[in-house]
Amino acid sequence: MDAAPLTFDRARVDGAAWLVGIDEAGRGALAGPVAAAAVAVRAEVLHGDALNELAAVARDSKTLPADVRESVFAAIGTAAGAGVLRFAPGEASVAEIETANILGATKLAMARAVAGLGEGPAVPGAADAAGPLFDAVAPPPARLLVDGLPLKNFPYRHEAVVKGDARSLVIALASIVAKVTRDRLMRELAPRYPAYGFDRHVGYGTAAHRAALRQHGRSPVHRVRFLRKVLPAGDQ
Repeated sequence: MDAAPLTFDRARVDGAAWLVGIDEAGRGALAGPVAAAAVAVRAEVLHGDALNELAAVARDSKTLPADVRESVFAAIGTAAGAGVLRFAPGEASVAEIETANILGATKLAMARAVAGLGEGPAVPGAADAAGPLFDAVAPPPARLLVDGLPLKNFPYRHEAVVKGDARSLVIALASIVAKVTRDRLMRELAPRYPAYGFDRHVGYGTAAHRAALRQHGRSPVHRVRFLRKVLPAGDQ
């Protein structure tokens, strides 16, 4: 078992009742929504043994084969059912990406994921106004870890962790939830737009995907902003 991410989280939860990890998937894709996920774990659970099995298999979702991601996702669902953790996905649509740009849409998806934690009993107050859940009260109800750099104008107080999906267990779990959630959404779109092969590349800019775009043009689920280097200006 790689205990480093769990050890990292145990240090970060210091004084808080909950530790929440958040990550995104699909930020660089040419088509489809951007997805995010939030995973919340109580401090006493982090300091116990209940997460040992997940810690043994959870990694940055990009480093795991698709079948392993699905297996870990199922294990996350089992852990949630047992009350070990709480998770929620969030997404922002292609239209929102076009309106708010990808960074704004990613923050929107992340905020929706965090708010989604409040739809069940695991994180009391999470569905209230954005700020209080992560305000610096003593002890703070929850501490939020976000993969990457700090997010400006994000509605939740947070700590940014560079390469957090490799350093933090809760962020790694969030990355898996976000990736599996988005991949499933893209595969559901594949039969509606069979010319593009979404079931194979889930919207990323592979050579086959770019060739399909040049042959067929864009679909309604392609991101116009992302096609400037793929299609002539009049075809975007």
